[in-house]
Amino acid sequence: MTFGFTPSPAASTSTSADLSAAPLARMLEPAEWAAAGIPLLRNPREVVSGLHARHHPKPETAVVAVLDSDERLRASASFTRRSAPADGWMFRNALLAQLRRVIPHDLRRRTPVRTAVLLYCRDGDARWTQEDGAWMWGLRDACTLHGLRCGAYITLTRDGWQVLGEGRGGRRPHADSAPEPFATSESPPPLPRTGGAASEILRRAAAR
Repeated sequence: MTFGFTPSPAASTSTSADLSAAPLARMLEPAEWAAAGIPLLRNPREVVSGLHARHHPKPETAVVAVLDSDERLRASASFTRRSAPADGWMFRNALLAQLRRVIPHDLRRRTPVRTAVLLYCRDGDARWTQEDGAWMWGLRDACTLHGLRCGAYITLTRDGWQVLGEGRGGRRPHADSAPEPFATSESPPPLPRTGGAASEILRRAAAR
């Protein structure tokens, strides 16, 4: 069962190659992601709208956010993806660098209490691609290394947003839309935002 995934023409077939053999092996297929027990977001549109309002993502922008047990946003960071082949290991390192900058790890806890979600703004339609699979692999691994639960992976395109694996989405916000105002009359406290360090990690990894 793939929970609404429809591979695009760019999607690859399943591979059983060793993870170290090729970058494309460091990715998760839709069925693997669906079977991973990713917790469902109670209000995905609120999460997406909040991250969109804070970071104003454009294509090639990734936004990683940490939510508490009540789905309140505790930290978030955004960065631009460098032009390089999709590689889960490279994405993992970039995400982990951002998480380490904005929030302490939870490695001392027996069970994770906070959840990391990833919003990726890209061109194309909402169907799963190899690049999405690499981001999924990177998010899952980064969460493990930072003591967090692996949460939703969300794509933001010009058609709207979609939580891959859940079959939920909407037309707004989308990649070209203006940020929506926060729902509350009082602006939330500013959250840490970074970008340069992760972009540098991606650049160095691509140069190897």
